[in-house]
Amino acid sequence: MTGKVRFLGWREWLALPDLGIPVLKAKVDTGARTSCLHAFYVDDFRRGGSDWVRFGVHPVQHNDDQVLHCEARILDQRQVADSGGHRELRYVIETRLVLLDFDGSIELTLTNRDSMRFRMLLGRTAMEVAGFVVDPAASYLAGKPAKTGEAP
Repeated sequence: MTGKVRFLGWREWLALPDLGIPVLKAKVDTGARTSCLHAFYVDDFRRGGSDWVRFGVHPVQHNDDQVLHCEARILDQRQVADSGGHRELRYVIETRLVLLDFDGSIELTLTNRDSMRFRMLLGRTAMEVAGFVVDPAASYLAGKPAKTGEAP
């Protein structure tokens, strides 16, 4: 933990700038250990002797017209259980998170979240790294973006 406590609501707007995602609505989920990001396709490939992944993100819920194509080095593959207890082997990447005054690296797994309300879950491990504490009665303590194309 960083030593500084930062309060979040149960949902927040954040940025993943290394992936080219300037704004994304996420559920702050204390029930999830690992953070996860929506990816509607995932392809692995080799670059410079390392394993990489290329994936597509629909950053705005219920809008398949807006597409971002992202690339990241693969950190790991892990079995992850979803909220229904179903296990899935997922790619794990490391990327930069910007939220409040935190700007640092977190781990994310990639999975298809088309049927879910939020494109990203911010899990406990990332919250601990950043010093985030959740107020479950609050939303958007970090503020709302000026214009996102998505109704808040």
